[in-house]
Amino acid sequence: MRKHFWWVTFVVLLLSGTIVGWRSAGANKSDGKVNSTLNAKELFNQYVNSLYQTAGLQESGLAFDVFEKAVTGYTNLKLAHQLPENSTVLTVVDFTKSSREKRMWIIDIFNKHLLLNTWVAHGQGSGDEMATHFSDQNDSHQSSLGFYLTDNVYMGKHGRSLRLDGLDSGFNSNARMRDIVIHGANYVSQAAINRKGYVGRSFGCPAVSPKVVNRVINTIMGKTVFFINGNDDTYTSKYLDETAPLNFIATDTTAFDLARL
Repeated sequence: MRKHFWWVTFVVLLLSGTIVGWRSAGANKSDGKVNSTLNAKELFNQYVNSLYQTAGLQESGLAFDVFEKAVTGYTNLKLAHQLPENSTVLTVVDFTKSSREKRMWIIDIFNKHLLLNTWVAHGQGSGDEMATHFSDQNDSHQSSLGFYLTDNVYMGKHGRSLRLDGLDSGFNSNARMRDIVIHGANYVSQAAINRKGYVGRSFGCPAVSPKVVNRVINTIMGKTVFFINGNDDTYTSKYLDETAPLNFIATDTTAFDLARL
């Protein structure tokens, strides 16, 4: 009951900004009923767009379609109870962008706020300036696409680091075995870009600047969603299926009743 109540509250807050438009647009003139499937999709899209605009993500360089994928996965993981109730942080890494660009975004979904936009490295086996190859194989030194959950903090050879658990079988599920973690690296900086023309590369880890590593780790540790996007037509994920989020919006009439109060 507690999880259900939290989710009802969560959805009310997320969708309250678009609920009026949804109801006015969704009425069927002939019988006054609402096309719930169609409008659930519209409502979800409106919410994602509202979050995208409010958080200033377009201005920061995050592509809308990449953000939409990340939010879809985040919502699926919430509905599947794979996240703690208070987990509202989403990290997006877009490896379709040059490593010269700040291509990691940490977003507070609940408060619609961009917490950090910074550089992040890809694996040396994935390419030089651009990441063009991806693998989940050990010793490939390539980055792995997909959805992860952040886990515990530990002290390793790169100092304070954060473990990642890959959730997409065949794409990143070997992350633990490969020691794919978030850590600081001196080659992730403007100085490195000035010297070489692009950020240095890791052995597959999404390494960040030592100047922000503690901030990154402290913000996203403890079961938050971490999504890596890239140019790979073979990538698929069950977390990109919109069925569960749309069904939840369409069938949980309690949330919509509460939204009118």
